[in-house]
Amino acid sequence: MRQPLSSPTRSHEPATLILGDKSYLLPVIEGSEGERAIDISKLRDQTGHITLDQGYGNTGSCESAITFIDGEKGILRYRGIPIEQFAQGATFIEVALLLILGHLPTDAEYDAFSKDLTRFAYLDEGMKHQFEGFPRTAPPMAILSAMINSMSCFHPELYELEDEAQFLIAAARLISKVRSIAAYAYRHSRGVPYIYPDPKLRYVPNFLHMMFSQPYDQYVCSDLINRAMNLILILHADHEQNCSTSTVRMVGSSGANLFASCAAGVCALWGPLHGGANVEVLEMLDKIHQGNMTPEEYVKLAKDKDSKVRLMGFGHRVYKSFDPRAQILQKVAEELVPQLCGSDPLLEIARRLEDIARSDPYFIDRNLYPNVDFYSGIILRAIGIPVNMFTVMFSIGRLPGWIAQWWEQNHTPGSRIARPRQVYVGNRQKDYLPKDQRG
Repeated sequence: MRQPLSSPTRSHEPATLILGDKSYLLPVIEGSEGERAIDISKLRDQTGHITLDQGYGNTGSCESAITFIDGEKGILRYRGIPIEQFAQGATFIEVALLLILGHLPTDAEYDAFSKDLTRFAYLDEGMKHQFEGFPRTAPPMAILSAMINSMSCFHPELYELEDEAQFLIAAARLISKVRSIAAYAYRHSRGVPYIYPDPKLRYVPNFLHMMFSQPYDQYVCSDLINRAMNLILILHADHEQNCSTSTVRMVGSSGANLFASCAAGVCALWGPLHGGANVEVLEMLDKIHQGNMTPEEYVKLAKDKDSKVRLMGFGHRVYKSFDPRAQILQKVAEELVPQLCGSDPLLEIARRLEDIARSDPYFIDRNLYPNVDFYSGIILRAIGIPVNMFTVMFSIGRLPGWIAQWWEQNHTPGSRIARPRQVYVGNRQKDYLPKDQRG
């Protein structure tokens, strides 16, 4: 059912490492897209040395068959399918199953999973009461992480996933209930009644129903909003070994259950340098608007090395030419925002900032192009999603990728607990001094 992990091919020419008067041959492996890596798994045993790579920018932590990125060419593919093709009408659940199963779902697989999503959408009443213990000012990401982690308490039968059937049940429960958790967290912060899921609604409309409906007035999700939200979730579904995904795999490598591992992923995503970046973009655009500053003036400040001003939403750790997700979302923003909001000054500012950056040698030379965060916040704002829920939306979208990565991590032969090394730079050995001898 699931595609096996492709075995890398060994290069005919190993790398040679020279240390002093000794040389060592290190295997070179090649992935299915031609990426080459020097295999240093036995480096310490052979040489007594380790590598130092701050932030792991040059270190491959695993072999994976899920997502491929070529940052130089602006390529992103899920299971081999270019991200651009999903903009033609794919649903989030279809893409989620592609990541989890390893192939596009059959009608039977899609229908079975959809039925599970419907029947698993409700939260245990005991779980629902947990929301009352959080203050209304609690960050939604804190609630999301805590509640996902607590699912292992309410579903102990899924604590250890022995086979694929159990795994798919756990995946469906998690993907379904994360909507209810997110919506309940939002409504708790507003002090309004919780809205139960509607079994007649599909994934995105059901989520927005739980977010925005009132007991006397049901929210109706338009086709335009449904398509836009589906696409946002799809474009965030996986992104190789980023900070949160690596966290999920690292926690999972210890044998931690799926819920605990994904809860850890939420915590990693919470950081402003990761999932919170779209919030900073929106705050930047609003600052420019409210401060009656022109985009040209703001860019000038951003280029001043003595200024603390940064152009948010530009540049990416991996993409060096363009972020293909940003190009798709830019088109969505151009279609969606005018229909929902009419003229939006923030969208106008965003357009101008992009035009300036794309023609300015300062940004071109530094490979600073709009990333996925640049337009996603504008779209979410137009739909009516509050700013403090932006990163929660990111989490909902990224969940299928985390689930697929967790399963792959735990079912790849030779996988072991993650345990990075370090270069120690602290004090050398010294003696303990009793309190009366300390200066």
